[in-house]
Amino acid sequence: MTKTQEPSKKQVDQRGLAGQTIGDTAVCAVNQTQLMYRGYEIADLAANATFEEVAYVLLVGEKPNAEQLTSFSQELVSMRAIPNSVKEAIISIANETPDAHPMAVLRTAVSLLSHVCPVCEDNSPEADMQKSMYLLAQIPTCIGVHQMTLDGNTPVEPDATLGHAANLLWCLTGKAPHESAAKVMDVSLILYAEHDFNASTFTSRVIASTNSDMHSGICGGIGALKGNLHGGANEAAMGMLQEIMVAVEDGSTPEAFMKNAFETKMKLMGFGHRVYKKGDHRAGILRDWGLRYAQSANPEAQKWFDLGDEVQAIMLRDKNIHPNVDFPCGMTYFALGIPVPQYTPIFVAARITGWCAHIMEQHQNNRIIRPLAEYTGPELRSWNG
Repeated sequence: MTKTQEPSKKQVDQRGLAGQTIGDTAVCAVNQTQLMYRGYEIADLAANATFEEVAYVLLVGEKPNAEQLTSFSQELVSMRAIPNSVKEAIISIANETPDAHPMAVLRTAVSLLSHVCPVCEDNSPEADMQKSMYLLAQIPTCIGVHQMTLDGNTPVEPDATLGHAANLLWCLTGKAPHESAAKVMDVSLILYAEHDFNASTFTSRVIASTNSDMHSGICGGIGALKGNLHGGANEAAMGMLQEIMVAVEDGSTPEAFMKNAFETKMKLMGFGHRVYKKGDHRAGILRDWGLRYAQSANPEAQKWFDLGDEVQAIMLRDKNIHPNVDFPCGMTYFALGIPVPQYTPIFVAARITGWCAHIMEQHQNNRIIRPLAEYTGPELRSWNG
């Protein structure tokens, strides 16, 4: 096909590998009606499991019994501290370049952690599991060191008395979170933990398929998740709501904002999904938990959920497009008092479980991922002709 030719419908449909199955996995199943982690449906997990239990299911493959869960949780707690060299590097970046993107900082932190990991270059199942647990335990600490330094505070040490979600909030703020805040964060981590061959997971698996190490795969995953068409969508969704709120306070209406957005073809973040054409199963769950928290602990934040509900209704009425999980995530994290730039790093704190599970699966049954491309450039031509 020459440059002047239009791409065929088949070629357009194949962009982004839309609708194409490119591999097998036992980690997660995503379809129009269900999202399952190793056979457990997401609503069931959000209602009845803790994030530590879900992490165990994803990494180990089965639901833990009480003894296994205790051992797993205690081991994670023991791994939370990060080396001084990594801590000092994060602090230095925060002080010298405070505008650095938090995802870029976290990517750097994970890369630095690889240098102090004694089994970094070992891709055996045992070493991969050890690396998975270290990354799961240490990423919240890295996020906290960065944010506390940006806030002008001395970073706190991880709190061994707190569960994973509560410790994440503690590291971010230096304040012991209320039980209800920890629960909402726990649910959000469960909802974000895994989602089959999404862009960042696929990136991680491609890297792992070359027999590269887990830390390299995770750095690639973070790089893919950084984009606002993937993980950064929760930040962009909250930014959009803030823009609408300013317009409303200036005398406009959500209806007017959305009408202008439709007419100017503005990209509205937090809506639509490649797979979930009838709605993201996770969105309603997180919206309900976030609203419940706002009503009980931060009533001022309820206005964001009211605005979000109105925007969501307009989008559904006029475009028949449902929100995805990033839309309520923005409102929920805002109600929790989390700085907007840290929303996507927190996504990493959850999705690290899915990424590591997929990297382990790739390493254990590997063939390098190397697809073909359909050439659309000029026909054969002579350099001297």
